[in-house]
Amino acid sequence: MPQDLCASPSLSLVLDTNIVLDLFVFADPATAALRTAIDGDAHRWLATEAMREELARVLTYPNIAKRLNHRGLTSVVVLDGFDQRVSALPAAPKAAYTCKDPDDQKFIDLAAAHRATLLSKDAHVLSMTKRLARLGVAVSRQWIPACTTPAQAVMAEPPHGVSVAR
Repeated sequence: MPQDLCASPSLSLVLDTNIVLDLFVFADPATAALRTAIDGDAHRWLATEAMREELARVLTYPNIAKRLNHRGLTSVVVLDGFDQRVSALPAAPKAAYTCKDPDDQKFIDLAAAHRATLLSKDAHVLSMTKRLARLGVAVSRQWIPACTTPAQAVMAEPPHGVSVAR
């Protein structure tokens, strides 16, 4: 099963900034199942203030601001959508594994602290799938509640050098 087609049905989700942009700014059809999950009562989207601050900063990037304008959105609307859906938590303690990109560590730490499913398209995060599974964290590029354990998400990893069709 391709990595994109598998995510643990963990009750807690951690979404990296690119996934949030796909949800709220780009309205990526691939996020429809995730939208249903976070809009319902069965799953909790976990986030910290640092994650919100990163989103607010990214929303000011010229290419993102242009996309917001094109869709008739503002950063305030996106941040309101974030605020309405997240369970705000304090920053988590450092996880047992360190990401090569320090900007991604906060997502890993929070997911590890809560044994949450971590959704990310970041190559550095995705490269940690097997290690994070040891901490009870399923890592996936896309939310489709098809897997039941982090081990299944690890098995869903495509071979090195194989790209997954989107």
